[in-house]
Amino acid sequence: MAILTHHDHQEPMVIIVGAGPAGLATSACLKKFSIPNLLLEKEDCYSPIWKKYTYDRVHLHLAKKFCQLPHIPFPSSSPTYIPKKEFIQYLDDYVSYFNITPLYKRTVEFAKFDESKGKWVVKVRNGNSGDVDEYFCKFLVVATGEASYPFIPKVPGLESFKGKAFHSTKYKNGDKFSGKNVLVVGCGNSGMEIALDLANYGANTSIIVRSPINLISREMAYLGLMLLKYKVAYTVVDNIMVMLSKIMYGDISKYYGVKRPEEGPFASKIKYGKYPVIDVGTYQKIKSGEIQVLPGMRSIRGNDVVLENGKCHQFDVIVYATGFKRTTHKWLHELPTFMFTW
Repeated sequence: MAILTHHDHQEPMVIIVGAGPAGLATSACLKKFSIPNLLLEKEDCYSPIWKKYTYDRVHLHLAKKFCQLPHIPFPSSSPTYIPKKEFIQYLDDYVSYFNITPLYKRTVEFAKFDESKGKWVVKVRNGNSGDVDEYFCKFLVVATGEASYPFIPKVPGLESFKGKAFHSTKYKNGDKFSGKNVLVVGCGNSGMEIALDLANYGANTSIIVRSPINLISREMAYLGLMLLKYKVAYTVVDNIMVMLSKIMYGDISKYYGVKRPEEGPFASKIKYGKYPVIDVGTYQKIKSGEIQVLPGMRSIRGNDVVLENGKCHQFDVIVYATGFKRTTHKWLHELPTFMFTW
């Protein structure tokens, strides 16, 4: 059983929680100003989402100019939409250049600002020893991102499913699924692209689409971000995005079974944190019938999936592209009145 210890009374100026791209960028910027910082990561490597939990064909959905980290741009020779392997190499070079040295297998279990001392008290579980170490710092940066812990919804009968069922973080490619009946649950960007990948590998692919979606192309996303960069109001940008989407994709309810939401893509992101679906080829596969769109799931009985419309379909594999749950609220306590987030 782990013993609570307080032997590690280090006092960096800044503690950064999460060594994804945002955490790495924060550490690099602080290092540029010689500000001592400690970077904590719960996994055994930096950028674990990219290094361990993404599928093979993934590219940055946004143009490289919107995704590069501070002080080191992407090479001019690199493609506009960076593939996974090249992005990981970019991160490796970035970490090496700034000599960023995260502490791995460190899970923050408690963080609270002590008003009397003017410092944060941060308690961290060391995954190597099992001990809990206590740190103090003046500033705390939470860079844990939106993809913390994989979430699979509780579907009645899931445990009875006789095939393979797993979260999208465990999906690499469709090589093993050719000829199989595969259901993708979730219609965000990962779900849509995994469905495309499965169809390209010859799987009999279906995807569950329950919620209204904003469907745009990469080029529309680029245009929208450029307009926002030049201070065009997001409401105006959204009107342009919706108009272009209707011109390119028409009435999406004919193929997806759902309408566009009332808000445009950028308003949806700002208000609800919901990203638009950036189409990289899935739309044509759905339109041609190579990917079947289904309504929500009601229950599972063996290999049978019962849908909300009462119909029943058999599947060999279910891929849950159902997103993530954050845990920040469990360990981040009583924020000081001067705190701001970004």
